[in-house]
Order: sequence, then structure tokens, then C-alpha cells
Amino acid sequence: MKMKGVMIQILNLCSVIGIVLSGSDYGMNDLRDRESFFPLIEKDVVKASTATSPQPLMVPLTLIQGADTKGAVCLDGTLPGYHFHQGSGSGANSWLIQLEGGGWCNNVKSCVFRKTTRRGSSKFMEKKINFTGILSNKPEENPDFFNWNRVKLRYCDGASFSGEGQDEAAQLKFRGQRIWLAALEELKAKGMQNADQALLSGCSAGALASILHCDEFRDLFPETVKVKCLSDAGLFLDVIDVAGGRSLRNMFAGVVSLQEVQKNLPITCTSQLDPTSCFFPQNSVANIKTPMFLLNAAYDTWQFQESLVPPSADPHGNWNECKLDHARCNSSQIQFLQDFRDQMLDAVKVFSKSNQNGLFINSCFAHCHSERPETWFAEDSPRIGDKRVAESVGDWYFDRGDVKAIDCPYPCDNTCRY
Repeated sequence: MKMKGVMIQILNLCSVIGIVLSGSDYGMNDLRDRESFFPLIEKDVVKASTATSPQPLMVPLTLIQGADTKGAVCLDGTLPGYHFHQGSGSGANSWLIQLEGGGWCNNVKSCVFRKTTRRGSSKFMEKKINFTGILSNKPEENPDFFNWNRVKLRYCDGASFSGEGQDEAAQLKFRGQRIWLAALEELKAKGMQNADQALLSGCSAGALASILHCDEFRDLFPETVKVKCLSDAGLFLDVIDVAGGRSLRNMFAGVVSLQEVQKNLPITCTSQLDPTSCFFPQNSVANIKTPMFLLNAAYDTWQFQESLVPPSADPHGNWNECKLDHARCNSSQIQFLQDFRDQMLDAVKVFSKSNQNGLFINSCFAHCHSERPETWFAEDSPRIGDKRVAESVGDWYFDRGDVKAIDCPYPCDNTCRY
């Protein structure tokens, strides 16, 4: 109960400040204020997580030497990096690549600020990070992937590992695509070329990247290798906000234009739609050839805070109480959120028809399930039916059963943690 209380406080804090440097043209002080909360939030999350993991696995940072000669650098020109824990036993030739999330930067000002953080420069990245949830090395916390080769690729480009360009005047390098390719090349040299099974995963902006790069990842391996992709909280929707605008679309348009993302978007989408539309997963997931699993909360808290009800769309704070505690939402606000859920379910209709794809869409107010032990495979983790997230993902990956789990609407699910 104590840990649950800590997590509620953390999520409420996230609700107030948001988790990305995004959307509007924030002033520098606003950007600093929003970014300054990241260490506090993550410190509290780690504290809560380690309540069930007294000896967490701390994995050191490895910089990709020579990546700069290929132009594969962070926003500020520093080397990109990753954390790698080697597999063993039955998992010695199995590889899990987790793409880090952390929002986007959509204009020069926000990208210049991002250079001064770990989301734009390896100079500020932690030298060691805690591997929990799907990255854990403990079978009791991560039964299907605990002994795999597990990698967390750090995010320092601001465009979901998809940018290709630069801004010389601002000394910005938009090289997400090159970082992605340089990392894969290095990991292949470390043994990934011998993989017999692989999973590309990611949370939030990293989950969007796992969707965008899924088929590229598949193409790295022979056809005989089992390769699949997992998107955790990456189903960002092109929706109308409470003021009738399209806050997230406007922000994504800035990301795509500034970082020249259109060069790396799936041709199956850009041949039919504009580049910004193709940065939204709903317009590309159905065309992905590689098996894909979409793990998402129907009431995704990041989208609730930053896309549906961003501060700019609610200047009088009519949604403040509802954003802080969904139990305090009035009936019209709940209906607005139910409409958002309906749009999410509609967005995955075609995708879900494929036998190779999987779904776990619960009715929690959450953002990302796979990296935290309390939402991945704890005794009181969220469930749909009798299956926790880790069990559903494992059943899908190892073909133990068809997984198309969609929860009933809020407030029916009493397994949600928050």
C-alpha cells in the first residue's frame, strides 16, 4: 500500500508538470522547470520499484565508439550510448532491445534546451541504470526474458530515433536514424548476428520508435529467426483536444519538419498520407509486416495530460481536478475520456485482425507498463481476465496462445495500480 501511495503521488506530479518538452513554444524557464522534475520522478519510481527488488541489477553505460565518424551523434554531437546485460543459458542467443522514451523536441528552442539534459547529450546520462520489469534478470520478476541479452538504447535525438538533418546555426544534430543504425551494428558485433530470437521493445517515444523501426529490425535477421516487436504506450492518437484543436498533431508536425523525419517514415504510409500523419502509429501499424504487440492504457495519462487536455487548451483550469484524480472527473469529462478510448479501439481494428499481432489495452490511467516491476509481473499487477501484462506478452511472443485482450470501460477494472 505504501508503494502504491508513492506511485499515485508520482503520477499526480507527472499530471501537473507533464513528461515531455513539447507542444507549445515554452519559454526557457518553463522548459527548465519541466525538465527539472525528471530526476525527482525517476528517483521516486526507482525507490518504489526497489521495495520489491532489494538488490536491483545496475547496468553500466557503454558509449558507441566511432559512431561520430558516421554522423551518429546526440543532439549536441556527443556519442550515443546503451546499457547491455549479457544473456545466459537458454537465453544466450536471444536478444531484447528496449528503446528509451522521453518525449520529443519540436522547435529549435526546445531542442537547444534538450542538449543540456540526458535526452540530448550523453554527457548527462547516468553511468549506471536499474534494469527492472522486462529488463530484469530475476525469473520471479521477468519469467520469459530474464536470461536474454537485454539492451536499453539511450534516447538523445528527440524524434523517436528517426531524425536525419541538422541546424548549424543552433549547433543541433538530428541523427536519430543514424544512432539506431550504429547501435544495431555494434550489437550485431557483440553477438546479435547469432540470435535465434529477438524482440524490439520501447516505452512512450521509444514505443513509437519500435513501431517505426519494426520492419527494419526484422530485416536484420534471417527468416528462420523469430523476430517480433512490442510497443508499450506508443499508440499516440491524432485526436481533437478539449478546445477543439489538435495539440499533438501540431507538435508532431514540428518534430517531423525540424528533424526531417519524413526521410525515414514507412513508404507504405507516406505514399498515401502526409508525413505528420505517418508519424502517428494509427496510420501505419496495420501495414507492418512483422508481428507486433500493442500494450496501452485506454486512458493513457500522457495523452490525457498533453494531447487531450494540455494547459493551452484549458486556460481556466476546468480540468485540473480531473487531471489530478480521475475519480473527481464529472460525467461530461468521463464521457470525453470514453470517446478517446473508443477512438483508440477504432484505430486498432484492422491491426487486430491479423493472427500474428497481439493486444493488451486495459482501462487503467497509466503510461507504460513494461519497465516497472509493479505493473509488469507483480502479484498485484494490472490484469485483463486472469493474465498480467508479462504473461500476455510472453504468451504472444512464444505463440502460447492468441492474445487480443481489451478491457471493459472505466471504472470496471479493479486491478489498476493507479
